[in-house]
Amino acid sequence: MRNLYHLTLAAVVLAFAAPIHAALPEEVDGQPMPSLAPLVKRVAPAVVNIRVSQTLDAPSVYGDEMFRRFFGIPDGSNGPSRAVASAGSGVIVDAEMGYILTNHHVINNADEIQVSLFNEDSLDAEIIGSDAATDIALLKVDPDNLIALPIGDSSQVEVGDFVIAIGNPFGLGHTVTSGIVSALGRTGISRNGLEDFIQTDASINPGNSGGALVNMRGELVGINSAIISRTGGNVGIGFAVPSEIARTIMRQILDFGEVRRGLLGVTIQTMDEESAVAMGTDIDRGALITSIEPGSAAESAGLHVDDIITGVNDKRIDDNRELANAIGLRGSGEEVQIEYIRGGLRRTVTAQLGRQAEQNVAGTNIHPRLQGAQFATASTNAGDGVEVIAVEPGSIAAQRDLRAGDVIIQVNRRDVRNLTQLREVAEGSNVLFLLVRRGDRQLMLQIR
Repeated sequence: MRNLYHLTLAAVVLAFAAPIHAALPEEVDGQPMPSLAPLVKRVAPAVVNIRVSQTLDAPSVYGDEMFRRFFGIPDGSNGPSRAVASAGSGVIVDAEMGYILTNHHVINNADEIQVSLFNEDSLDAEIIGSDAATDIALLKVDPDNLIALPIGDSSQVEVGDFVIAIGNPFGLGHTVTSGIVSALGRTGISRNGLEDFIQTDASINPGNSGGALVNMRGELVGINSAIISRTGGNVGIGFAVPSEIARTIMRQILDFGEVRRGLLGVTIQTMDEESAVAMGTDIDRGALITSIEPGSAAESAGLHVDDIITGVNDKRIDDNRELANAIGLRGSGEEVQIEYIRGGLRRTVTAQLGRQAEQNVAGTNIHPRLQGAQFATASTNAGDGVEVIAVEPGSIAAQRDLRAGDVIIQVNRRDVRNLTQLREVAEGSNVLFLLVRRGDRQLMLQIR
């Protein structure tokens, strides 16, 4: 969605017939016709267009060893680089400080970022912080004559609420579309991070990424982030990161200079009908605890191996992915209510989340073949592999079907228990065979 799209008019059809349709009435039952114009006038100045410039190395053949040998290209050469530009959107959320929320994928790897305001003024922007897992980034511009959009409470959003989307689709700045909230709590959309999307049928197209989803009170309830489409254009299924998640990420970036993600400290697997039969229980949903890290939030709360977690803060948990989202979208130190089943009895306990160890988190520099993936040592007793925290859309890792939540346990038939071993085993290899644990199964991925 971050590519700059060029709108091409394939055909223009002109109709010269005399108009025969009736004009819309000015009133209905004595009341003026409703209009979103006053709302749009109030909130549109807070939405900005973002233009990103970056330099990319030429991909594909320059990384192929046979191609290098045939043409005498020295090792380490990535071929000619090229400058590219992409477009997206953003939302001013603090006029006094010049803070702008947008998507991580809009500004990732940017060399320069230009922000265009509603009045067409152009400002340079700097990245204050960015989080790939939630796809949220925080920018800062010179706070001069800015208008901010108040952040609403996305937890109060309901299916059927009217919303408007404002952004920069196909480079057409400050475009407004309207619709309703179609669904809440959508997961499994991008496969690349922590998800709890608001779904809407308000038209969202390439370039809307990072723009505003606004309720009828003129409050920001979501950051437009993704669409489902076979053609790349809008088909009425768009997704926004809830404002409460965006607010939490922004607050952590401003308070700590980083994102401090919550950690329960358990290894889990999905409970399904097959697992229920094997364990002799009628509980066929939830997340089964298979191990607990010593000193973790789970241990302190009194959770045990074989407990089945079925809810977090009154939100139903059906599988391990939903539990990972429910915990990972909260900050360290937060208290959560864990609903679980032990011995056939339903119980509730309060857990204060720990923090993912900074030294266990890596970026995308583990290995060139793993470019675009972010990793962390899996949170088990002795370290049981390396977990994929996030995968950048379109990256090498994403193209080879590496997904957030995967746990790498072997590389080229050698055990991998932590980040250090992953780096050491992968070093110097042009082809990586990854043995990956995904949910309740294992699979082999070839990355070359």
